[in-house]
Amino acid sequence: MARTLKHSLSLFALLLLACTATAQTKPISEQVAKTAMTALWRDSGGFPAKWTYDHGLVLKGIEQVWRNTHDKQYLEFIQHHMDHFVADDGSIRTYSLDDYNIDNILPGRNLLFLYKVTGQEKYRKAAATLREQLKTHPRTSEGGFWHKKIYPSQMWLDGLYMGEPFYTEYAATFHEDAAFDDIAKQFILMEHHARDEKTGLLYHGWDESRKQRWSNPETGRSPNFWGRAMGWYAMALVDTLDHFPRQHPQRAELVAILNRLAQAVAKYQDARSGLWYQVLDKGGEKGNYLEGSAACMFVYALTKGVRNGYLPASYRYVAQKGYRGILKEFVKTDAYGQVNLEGTVSVAGLGGNPYRDGSYEYYLSEKVVTNDPKGVGALLLAASEMETAAKGQKKGKLSSSTQ
Repeated sequence: MARTLKHSLSLFALLLLACTATAQTKPISEQVAKTAMTALWRDSGGFPAKWTYDHGLVLKGIEQVWRNTHDKQYLEFIQHHMDHFVADDGSIRTYSLDDYNIDNILPGRNLLFLYKVTGQEKYRKAAATLREQLKTHPRTSEGGFWHKKIYPSQMWLDGLYMGEPFYTEYAATFHEDAAFDDIAKQFILMEHHARDEKTGLLYHGWDESRKQRWSNPETGRSPNFWGRAMGWYAMALVDTLDHFPRQHPQRAELVAILNRLAQAVAKYQDARSGLWYQVLDKGGEKGNYLEGSAACMFVYALTKGVRNGYLPASYRYVAQKGYRGILKEFVKTDAYGQVNLEGTVSVAGLGGNPYRDGSYEYYLSEKVVTNDPKGVGALLLAASEMETAAKGQKKGKLSSSTQ
């Protein structure tokens, strides 16, 4: 009882901090949404140059703000941005199915949202095109989706968020019941091949062919644990479970994978700041730094996991501590009153040209920027979840149930 009360009071204090962190009176989620809607693509005419996953993530974050506020400006912004790419016949400008890039599946979630809200057929048709990609997308010998056609035989943690929540929602919406076995398989294969038994952390990527210079010749794994990669995987699990059938025999395994991941995330949380390092298990090593997008993703996944009963209530404290760290270290208001997210690594990958070897030095070499869409989108999700949790506690809905 005392611990539950402590959690409740802590979350009230956190909400107060979030609402008074700047001179503005609106919740952090709405302040960040304003930044996303006015500043992210200011230099490119208001739209990203092409159909891309980070754009889709930002719109997903704005969707959560709309769900919390019912303010039509957020719905109109999402629709305006999707209509920039989606024609009346459902074709998607700048998208090519033949690229077989699983990153390009993620904005399909925005299409499904708009189809359900507006009923417009063009969104259903565009989503069906992305579903067609998954039907013929290249796979490993065990049936795992390649990350991209240009990265043969490779599964990356990132790819689970790019593909599976859309795949799951599409299957649930259009009654493709046979797809859920395939969806569960993606998570199970990724954990099996990427999880380190000693730390519980998951390596960024796995190469079935063992041909990549970054891959371990025995295991196929990449060399390091990248924070945002595990953040993608954590968010993929909680979002997939939203639409995964409750009676499906493999649902319990997905929840178990989430619990194993949450245990490792909590273990490597920095005790002082409540945040996580760019390379998760090397916090004390030279050059490593606390990174913003991974923290937002972990806070989102843990908070949502507790709210939906997938995780024990004790993870709420881990998320609260992480959110306090985000607000203190990364969320800053500039002289013009704009709320910005600092401390996000711009990108990290494996292979390619120039070649990315997955070394510790490589992960520290990428630029750290302000208001990267991947970080802003994750912060929108995290802030919306924290605000939802605080409202639930205010109404006396604090739950200590576990699963």
